[in-house]
Amino acid sequence: MPTAPISMRKLKEILRLKYDANLTHRQIAKSLSISPSSVSTYASRAAQLGITHWPLDESWDEARLKREFLTTKVATKDFAVPNWDKVKEELTDKTLTLQRLWEEYAESHPEGHYSYNHYCRLYKAWLKTKRLSMRQHHNAGEKLFVDYCGPTIPIVNPDTGEFRKAQVFVAVMGASNYTYAEATLSQGLEDWVMSHARCFEFLDGVPALVIPDNLKSAVTKACRYEPDLNPTYQQLAEHYGTTVIPARPYKPKDKAKAEVGVQIVERWIMARLRKETFYSLAQLNQRIRALLKDMNNRAMKQHPGSRYSQFKAIDEPALKPLPQQAYVFTQVKKVRVHIDYHVEVEKHYYSVPYALVKQQLEAHISGNLVTIYHQDKVVASHPRSYQIGTHTTHTQHMPKAHQSQQEWSPERFERWAKEIGNDVEQLVIRYLNQRKHPEQSYRRCLGLLSLAKQFGNERLNAACARGLATGVSHYTAVKTILDKGLDKTPLPTQQPERLKQIDHPNIRGQHYYH
Repeated sequence: MPTAPISMRKLKEILRLKYDANLTHRQIAKSLSISPSSVSTYASRAAQLGITHWPLDESWDEARLKREFLTTKVATKDFAVPNWDKVKEELTDKTLTLQRLWEEYAESHPEGHYSYNHYCRLYKAWLKTKRLSMRQHHNAGEKLFVDYCGPTIPIVNPDTGEFRKAQVFVAVMGASNYTYAEATLSQGLEDWVMSHARCFEFLDGVPALVIPDNLKSAVTKACRYEPDLNPTYQQLAEHYGTTVIPARPYKPKDKAKAEVGVQIVERWIMARLRKETFYSLAQLNQRIRALLKDMNNRAMKQHPGSRYSQFKAIDEPALKPLPQQAYVFTQVKKVRVHIDYHVEVEKHYYSVPYALVKQQLEAHISGNLVTIYHQDKVVASHPRSYQIGTHTTHTQHMPKAHQSQQEWSPERFERWAKEIGNDVEQLVIRYLNQRKHPEQSYRRCLGLLSLAKQFGNERLNAACARGLATGVSHYTAVKTILDKGLDKTPLPTQQPERLKQIDHPNIRGQHYYH
């Protein structure tokens, strides 16, 4: 019975809208600005009194309506209460809905059962009584939450006694809480990406979604609505056919599963390893695997069975299959083509077609290959080189002679250098002659000549003269001379060797040390 009875006008309007307009209780409540539960209460009273149509019979005058509706109580029935824990577990299956579960409930209780609307209200009320961390709904095989533990585990170098701090990667399936953990030497991009690949192998399948935190290896630019995903991480997702949806910054509920999983790994695995000494990463991961198996097979307090049994029953059947081709770590990097038609990757220079000068390209760096793309098309492929400062050049990428003369050429750099000063010209000629292909020196020449804009022609020429005289003439040395003002100081003079005129076997002279 409501605490404040409604007016007769609203009561009649409830009956009219229900039996004449055929509106739902929620629509009636919205129309009359009352609660849906009040509408249900008065509709139930009307049914008990035999009112099932509109307009009302003449016998139902206002006095009778007021008397009957104020004194009649809604009869209640004790229907079987569904097992809400079982209902919540069933809903992890993507194919099941509350509507379907209610139909099965109604079929199993033909003697009497709750209506679908009341069934839904009871379920929502039950959910509110659960812990906050249990309110999120996770479908089978849908979400994998990933993060790192805060504490680290030391690995001791047996030769030097030095130690490194190993990071602990944790991944948790949303529906079953099945957990994966491993140690890596860093949280860098390669360790982060390859931990995912090993996790998918551990699961023997791929979830539909991966939910990482906003760490730098996952997200280049954190944003609540459109986070900029690291391109290497994105390529991993494409290879496995999954989708990465980073957790929103300052939204802990988005990654609640990961935080709980991290806490459990810290308590059940890392706490047990705190007094052990490890001399290699492999040794540490061997111990983690053993403890992880024990942890996943332990009975859970909030769910039936263990993490492993829940995974086998719920998540595993819904996972996507692993791709046939194994994943190979490939770093993706944006590069720009310089005037010498080379791009820089890890301080080594790789050629691309000359027509792409000044364009922004994408380099894919794998274990032994560097592949360069322009608008999703391969424009160059080179064996990976670890030599710093050198060039890898394909002849077919070089411009024809007349094309080269149109914009950049050795003669143009020499003329430009001569306008600044004779010593600058000599140094530019030296740069151009140091490479097999003069184009490979264009970058250094351009950098050297551009110093004139900052320091002026006279100072740059003096710095080049000092570099040539002292035998230290590379670009960084010339710039250091200018930065420190050494070009304004006199050159060191050659000191005469006074002992040269003395001939004695005990006097060696400076030539002895060359």
